[in-house]
Amino acid sequence: MSTAKTVTGFNFQDEVVASATPVIVDFYADWCAPCRMLGPVLDKVATAFEGKVKVVKINVDQDPELAMRYRVSSIPKLVFIHQGHVVGQTEGVLTERQLTGVADQMVAL
Repeated sequence: MSTAKTVTGFNFQDEVVASATPVIVDFYADWCAPCRMLGPVLDKVATAFEGKVKVVKINVDQDPELAMRYRVSSIPKLVFIHQGHVVGQTEGVLTERQLTGVADQMVAL
């Protein structure tokens, strides 16, 4: 079973920007209740789309520079990246069905 991988400023370039597969980036914080609700949904999508879409998590408290770069003002915030470019973003909790729909669209890019 695959889970969302934690990424930091040190490996963001390799894991996200240079990724050959589309990436769902979850900006979160440990203290954020909605973020904790989204975690299991992200893990299910990571498992279902393993090898097709990468799912990563960035803690905004530990990496405020990345949060600023992607203009994170509310969490959870999901940023959808394909070939190093932002192709979409959402704020708030998504259902598994909604996130699966987004992942399907990313695979089709």
